[in-house]
Amino acid sequence: MQARAEGAARTRQRILRAAFDLSHEKMSLEIVFADIAERAEVSVQTILRHFGSRDGLFDAVADFGRREIAEERVTPIGDVDAAVRVLFDHYEFRGDAVLRFLGQESFDERIRQVTERGRSMHRDWVERVFAPQLAAHPAGDRAALTDLLVVATDVYTWKLLRRDRALGLKSARARVRHLITAIVGAPGKAH
Repeated sequence: MQARAEGAARTRQRILRAAFDLSHEKMSLEIVFADIAERAEVSVQTILRHFGSRDGLFDAVADFGRREIAEERVTPIGDVDAAVRVLFDHYEFRGDAVLRFLGQESFDERIRQVTERGRSMHRDWVERVFAPQLAAHPAGDRAALTDLLVVATDVYTWKLLRRDRALGLKSARARVRHLITAIVGAPGKAH
């Protein structure tokens, strides 16, 4: 019985991985069960048995993706260099897919829900990672500084530097570190 349950769990994970990976390659409306089934090496009926419907699968993939992205973005608190490195590693891997999602949010309600949760996750990440820097400022300034840090570390900032300006990774990271330091001040110096 245990082996069967473990096999079902592995199958479920393959389906989630396949659907999540496809969501980074195609527009959500272009993804069909047959593509997911082929990539996961299962039948469409197996997908339906595990998730019940396209909505059930989409919800499970959204949860799967949130957990994976949260793990990718684990960052030491207060370490600006590590924060920029982790963030750029994440954007180098997922940034183009995130931009594709953002391009779909105006006409796909389910994608809009995912991008809204992503914005919330990013703001929470900023507040947690830069908590020591923010704590050095008066409480009344922290919301505005957080807004500025969200902008400095946003996927669109990465896009502007890496895609639009075609800066190398090292130069783009240096510019974002400079922005962060300008917003919250150098270590030990509050602005």
